[in-house]
Amino acid sequence: MRTVLGIVCILFGALGWAGQVISGLNYELAQKLGLQEKSEGTDPLFRLAERNTARWDIVVLWTLIAAGILMLLDNAWWPPVALVAGGIYLDAAGREVAKVLSLKRHGVRIGTPGARKVAAGFFTVMAAVSIWVLAYTLWFVAGEMG
Repeated sequence: MRTVLGIVCILFGALGWAGQVISGLNYELAQKLGLQEKSEGTDPLFRLAERNTARWDIVVLWTLIAAGILMLLDNAWWPPVALVAGGIYLDAAGREVAKVLSLKRHGVRIGTPGARKVAAGFFTVMAAVSIWVLAYTLWFVAGEMG
């Protein structure tokens, strides 16, 4: 189970982190690649929030990749790193949903319905992976203690 979870953490973590690196460093390129909504369908406030979120995510989202690598190496540090990464990813998924719903409720243009569905799917997978990481790590730690 740890091997599979480690691989999922590395692949999913790398996908999300790479997207945020592109979005944070070159937003226009991210738009061309479809990682971010085109300017025509979004409010400037939304684009600013997305760019700044991406910049923060560059700093923190690498932790899931690190957790996956440590799991595969069976390194003693994998449980605390996995707990941190799982917490960060669960918070990020919930925070993004709250941000988008709040902006939408107040009339801020946040993109096309299709793009919102893709984002909702990504946030759902993000939350599911983080819950899996947290649950597995807590189960492992409890077994080690008992």
